[in-house]
Amino acid sequence: MDPTTTEPAEADGSLDTAAMGARIRGLRHRAGLSTAELALKAGVSAGVISQIERGLGNPSLKTLERLRIALDVPLMTLIEGAAAAGADPAFVRRRGARPHLTVGPAGIDKAILSPPATEDLRFLLVSMPPGSQLDEMIRDKGQKAGLVLRGAVRLAVGEEACVLTEGDSFQFSGELPHHLSNEGGRTAELVWIMAGPAYATPD
Repeated sequence: MDPTTTEPAEADGSLDTAAMGARIRGLRHRAGLSTAELALKAGVSAGVISQIERGLGNPSLKTLERLRIALDVPLMTLIEGAAAAGADPAFVRRRGARPHLTVGPAGIDKAILSPPATEDLRFLLVSMPPGSQLDEMIRDKGQKAGLVLRGAVRLAVGEEACVLTEGDSFQFSGELPHHLSNEGGRTAELVWIMAGPAYATPD
């Protein structure tokens, strides 16, 4: 099977980790890399890669970013496979076709809103249960921005921090250290945007 062939997400929109693992394994073989070599190149442990390839792990977006850079492919190739022709234009992502990544012990849900064929821009719908936090935030050139849809989150950027509530928006340099948490008593939901060449497909 071609590792870049599109495979549909599961009916409930959750990520098909087995299919993604098979794609990553196929791309690794295509690149002529052993598990240990890919681990060294991506800065991810060989054990984590082995779990992902067997469909046993639910990797963070940061881990997938490291793997896609090491394999020199777009992030969507790992998550969904290569874009395939369909009834909708390439610039459309239907609600029922959003891939979901679940990260952290609190079960933070990241639904990918960007269509598969995107350039210089990626945006997600992030749902954060009470007490959850995102510590491993990707830092790279470009801009990050967002809009809080419901609930409240605490956003720290560099040496500054503040609580953002429904309707508040933000934007900052993606190179700055940043941290996001939900310290309230109800689930928070926000649109998270990453823009710039660092988040585009590789050359």
